[in-house]
Amino acid sequence: MKMGVRKEGGFIGGHTRDGRIPEPVHIGARHEDLAGLLEGIVLYEARALEGGIDPMVVAAAVSFGFVYIHPFEDGNGRLHRYLLHHVLARGGFNPAGLVFPISVAVYRRIEEYSDVLRSVSEPMMEFIDWKPTAQGNVEVLSDTAVFYRFFDSTMHAEFVADCVRETVEQDLHKEIDYIERYDRFKSSVDEILEMPARMVDLLRGFLEQGNGKLSRRALRKEFSALTEEEVFLIEEAYEAAWSSDLAPPDHAQTI
Repeated sequence: MKMGVRKEGGFIGGHTRDGRIPEPVHIGARHEDLAGLLEGIVLYEARALEGGIDPMVVAAAVSFGFVYIHPFEDGNGRLHRYLLHHVLARGGFNPAGLVFPISVAVYRRIEEYSDVLRSVSEPMMEFIDWKPTAQGNVEVLSDTAVFYRFFDSTMHAEFVADCVRETVEQDLHKEIDYIERYDRFKSSVDEILEMPARMVDLLRGFLEQGNGKLSRRALRKEFSALTEEEVFLIEEAYEAAWSSDLAPPDHAQTI
């Protein structure tokens, strides 16, 4: 895999059985147009948020616009979901320091999400002239930048708004509860011994997987320096913090 903005065509889809001919369901922007299109996304976000456009609308246009451009060989989907969080936070939609877990709602509505993507990808494909390359990629033969710069994002904004509503109604209270429980656990651990925040989070992950008990593997490796008394006190602190049946949110780190 080549790092950075791609220097050749890019598409989503598969190949014929012999692996030679691409069968794209979506073709990204020509590599010659990527710099200008990405600059346009940055400028749009700043102007739209400063101009008072609803952050949900801006998040939809920016994140879906990015994934249609498809500027990298890999990781476009992850960056697309990051942009949803980033723009909502930049627009002051959620309090500082609180991750608004909209990705959870997106995953729950994955079929609807796919329909939203196809609403632009399928009609766009009808107007893109391309040919296969010897390397099994695509070469775009026509000027296509305008398709990515201007697209109807109504369905995308409606989808983001629905996910935001679902997040507020179903997920946000779990996120807040998890943060409170995690802070309670971390404070208890800090009273027992000094441990970097990264290791506390790793510790929580092992305890979650072990139903409140540290595994032999964890005690042999990552936490071999703990004494028996410290292990007992830490497991007791975890039990006190997570004593109810409420589970951490879906995106909580696991080992």
